[in-house]
Amino acid sequence: MSATKALLLLIPLAPLFGALLAGLFGRAIGRTGAHLATILGVATALGAALVVANMVFAQGFRYNENLYTWLSIGTLQLNVGFLIDPLTATMMVVVTFVSLMVHIYTIGYMHEDPGYQRFFSYIALFTFAMLMLVMSNNFLQLFFGWEAVGLVSYLLIGFWFTRPTAVYANMKAFLVNRVGDFGFLLGIGMVLAYTGSLDYTTVFGFAQGLGGSMVTLIPGHAWSLMTVICILLFIGAMGKSAQMPLHVWLPDSMEGPTPISALIHAATMVTAGIFMVSRMSPLFEMSATARSVVLVIGATTALFMAFLGIIQYDIKRVVAYSTLSQLGYMTVALGVSAYPVAIFHLATHAFFKALLFLGAGSVIHAMHHEQDMRHMGGLRKHLPITYWTAVVGSLALAGIPPFAGFYSKDLIIEAVQASHAAGSEYALFAVMAGVFITAFYSFRMLFMTFHGDERMDHHTREHLHESPWVITLPLVLLAIPSLLSGLMGVQPLVFGDYFGSAIVLGPDSPVLELRKEWEGVLHFTLHGMTALPFFLALSGIALSAWMYLLRPDVPAAIKARMGGIYTLLDNKYYFDRFNEVVFAGGAQVLGGGLFRIGDQTIIDGGLVNGSAALVARGAGLIRRLQTGFLYNYAFMMIFGVFALLTIWLFKA
Repeated sequence: MSATKALLLLIPLAPLFGALLAGLFGRAIGRTGAHLATILGVATALGAALVVANMVFAQGFRYNENLYTWLSIGTLQLNVGFLIDPLTATMMVVVTFVSLMVHIYTIGYMHEDPGYQRFFSYIALFTFAMLMLVMSNNFLQLFFGWEAVGLVSYLLIGFWFTRPTAVYANMKAFLVNRVGDFGFLLGIGMVLAYTGSLDYTTVFGFAQGLGGSMVTLIPGHAWSLMTVICILLFIGAMGKSAQMPLHVWLPDSMEGPTPISALIHAATMVTAGIFMVSRMSPLFEMSATARSVVLVIGATTALFMAFLGIIQYDIKRVVAYSTLSQLGYMTVALGVSAYPVAIFHLATHAFFKALLFLGAGSVIHAMHHEQDMRHMGGLRKHLPITYWTAVVGSLALAGIPPFAGFYSKDLIIEAVQASHAAGSEYALFAVMAGVFITAFYSFRMLFMTFHGDERMDHHTREHLHESPWVITLPLVLLAIPSLLSGLMGVQPLVFGDYFGSAIVLGPDSPVLELRKEWEGVLHFTLHGMTALPFFLALSGIALSAWMYLLRPDVPAAIKARMGGIYTLLDNKYYFDRFNEVVFAGGAQVLGGGLFRIGDQTIIDGGLVNGSAALVARGAGLIRRLQTGFLYNYAFMMIFGVFALLTIWLFKA
């Protein structure tokens, strides 16, 4: 085995080895052994990923080879292999860095939990699954990683399986993702059917010749083949990346422990869909219709999920709805062919969203697992490190320069402004409004939690103290890229040839137009500070400060006057209710009907009990012939002879 192949194998297999040690031998190696094994595995993966990233960017290293043939069917080979290019290298570094921070944080957050070793095994396994997904060079391995992150997320969301709410949440996540995965699998099936391969390079080469191909799904209606394939693949992304209407699982995933909330929402599962569409840019660039579908769904998610963040009081749910909204921003960038901008926002968002989730967990840890912000307040002086890192995360989320979110979010807005795609006007309104709302709810959370009067009970107030270093160290380390990654990454990731051939930009991509106007980071920053999004963000922060610091009576008054709108938001636009009545209720009605008609009437009544009754009736008739009386038998013999003679005479 070559040194390069060994280095690449080390990246996903090191976390897997740690997961197996903690999971299978957790009792033998104890708590310390479990967290050391998994942290060492993820740290090794991060080190190897950094080495590979340096090879990619400094030496122009590229790798696309199959490592193992899983199955051969005629000319079709299903392989396990790696594709290493700038897109893969970026994802590997982001995933392993955030995962390492979460692993370290977990030592302090979960130290009293009886499932300590099991949790470390799960999160290391989750990291392995995501790495296999982003490193894949074919659709089969992509689907393996896709399903694996879904399975492990099911285990992690329901980690506290004695809680009915956790069991409900993990089943909800599993089922909703199956809906998206069904579309994703159909898309992969169509790729195989029309190209004869699942290898990325082969498929992308074949796709160029299929641009004008049509497919008839409904008799009399022909559809563009590329449009159908891309929409089916995007349905899978809607599930994993929680786009409306397949977003309903993500807020409920808060039932899992906070570290996994950070891992799912920041760098792994929910970013899988964004990564997949970016990887499939050669296909999506061949269908303007599919991109417009992506654009409109992303804009709708960005705006309407932001509204829900305004009314939440659970600190983790505020951050969860901000994740939904920011995923909508990334999807909008995909919809206008600004794939580098989407990956740029994915990376910056991973850092500041992990920071906010882990900061929320630090608050929850200090508050003895209290999550309601109405019972917090004034925590700034008790949790200084958590507070200042939360300030960094909030400023990055709100898009204030020079924090990371400003650059990536501003570029999304500029890309939409420069786009001429169908639906871009609606998307521009959605992302502009989202800037104001995001700034408002992010600082609402900061002010309600850390400022104002202390609203906790006396016992909690007496025991308030800053979290231990294993919790605060990851916060500080995540605050650094939350501040600097946008400033340092904007030029190479978007305006340079960072991704090379890993991402295909069509001739109408707004990124090409934006590159013509690039005059440096300082000019971009100063220009952004004179643009409307910056003033919208400042207005959102100012309004939040006025309502929650100066006039805390105003929110209650607005709630009383806007009862109908508040009820709509509080019920999350009734998506859950619709699903319960239509899909869950419909399934119950259908199942009940099949049970009564199919099972009870046809199977039990007709086939099982019916056949038994038929045999019983036949046996009853035959039993009448067996009387035990000699004269009856003699009569039957005479009757038989008479019948035989009659037949013989007629034949004669």
